[in-house]
Amino acid sequence: MAMDDSALDPDASARIRELLRPPVRRVRVWPALGAAFFAAVCALAFATSMILAPPVISNHVVQSTP
Repeated sequence: MAMDDSALDPDASARIRELLRPPVRRVRVWPALGAAFFAAVCALAFATSMILAPPVISNHVVQSTP
């Protein structure tokens, strides 16, 4: 009997190996892209509000110094 002769079905063995192989975990990119987009929108909104907001002090700094 040759070494490559076997009583096991090779197709069934391949299916068993495939079922026993751990599942491949795919990297999810959308949550990271969503978080980056949200951070960019927040940064732009903060920068816009800082530019458009009126100044906190109403008199000039030079006028208030002695």
